[in-house]
Amino acid sequence: MIRKLFCAIALLTAAFSAAAPDNTGDKRKRSFNDDNDFLTYVQRQYFNYIWEGALPNSGLSRVRMIQDDPQRDLHTITVGSSGFGITGIIVGIERGFITRSEGVARLEKIADFLARSDRFHGMWSHWIDDRTARTMPFANPASKDNGGDVVESAFLAQGLITARQYLLNGTKKERALAAKFDKLWREMEWSWYQKDGEDVVYWHWSPDYQWEKNFPLQGYNECLAVYILGASSPTHPITKEAYYKGWARDGAIVSDTTLYNIPVRVRHNTGREYVGPIFWTAFSYVGFDPRGLKDELGINYFDVNVAHARIQQAHCIANPNGFDGYGADCWGFSAGYSVKGYKAHNTKNDRGVVTPSGTLAAMPFAPDAVMKALKHFYFDLGDELWGPYGFYDGYIVAEKRVIPNYLANNQCAALPMIENYRSGLIWKLFMSAPEIQAGLKKLGFTRDN
Repeated sequence: MIRKLFCAIALLTAAFSAAAPDNTGDKRKRSFNDDNDFLTYVQRQYFNYIWEGALPNSGLSRVRMIQDDPQRDLHTITVGSSGFGITGIIVGIERGFITRSEGVARLEKIADFLARSDRFHGMWSHWIDDRTARTMPFANPASKDNGGDVVESAFLAQGLITARQYLLNGTKKERALAAKFDKLWREMEWSWYQKDGEDVVYWHWSPDYQWEKNFPLQGYNECLAVYILGASSPTHPITKEAYYKGWARDGAIVSDTTLYNIPVRVRHNTGREYVGPIFWTAFSYVGFDPRGLKDELGINYFDVNVAHARIQQAHCIANPNGFDGYGADCWGFSAGYSVKGYKAHNTKNDRGVVTPSGTLAAMPFAPDAVMKALKHFYFDLGDELWGPYGFYDGYIVAEKRVIPNYLANNQCAALPMIENYRSGLIWKLFMSAPEIQAGLKKLGFTRDN
């Protein structure tokens, strides 16, 4: 076991050593039979982050990989991307990147690790130590973020439910594994995070700091999954009022603003005149398929995401800040590496940096715009921008400079979202769960004809 651990660490370090500059971009495949062939190749490269980049004890991806500092966060798992990674393993099986038996074995390892990890009223922390399965304080010990994170846990729960649905009619071994995922899902106490029954869900709770973080989840941002899953829980559900009074702000979430002649539809938390990071179109929608659905306020989240992606592209075409290199084929602001450090880029916080993996994750909602960007990133910029796990995290357009790092959230979400565009695989599995359909009905979602 010790030998395997050291071998795994050595492989990760060697693959990301600054002493051996990566030449993946130079060696990348240059011609494809068609767009489907191209997308399969792209997905396979992103799958590498989930599969080859997994940590030895959990089978889950590390939070980040920094080319100039390969030892940083070597043992840190981020919970939300773990959910995306679970769905990515299912994509890998169905696309033939791995065998079903290989995928099931990895999923078993993940389920067992999650079962022995620290939980806080059923919710996992943002970061977990791969070596111990214990909580790691998010960002730094002074952050008071060392307890349950209901948002990251919601992203994980999408993976738990998807895996359960994928396995529940399989072999005896697979059915037993489906039961493990189901147990983890049922033990999540969503109602606890309503904080004494308030009409809103709170992001954090810690046994050390209780509710001191005091972050109510109000839209619109990336957190819709909390309310969909919370309402769907068969054991610890949240109330319908939490969705409409909390998330939807008693109706104030609805927006009549138009940007670049495109209706925004909901008020983004970045402000009335802006739209948020592009990952808002992905993280809550890895499992939840919003097509053809509307809530009691008339919000159709598919239309919301289409508008979000189109506005980001339109912003880069208009290029109000004059960054050389933006255009219809170079767009996509997300949370990721920036000119200096990590930033949540959006149309308000435009620093001349695009996050290619964030752009890819919007593919179900703006396929033509995303394909245009994908081909530019790959064929025109790929010598530097394409790496062993897909596109590097950041591209500073005016400087034509790549930030050669990876973030698990961006790498792991892109793969299933591309698949949702291509086949709807993850959407079909997640939406086949009876409790999800019951939860949507409880929240008043109906067909939007």
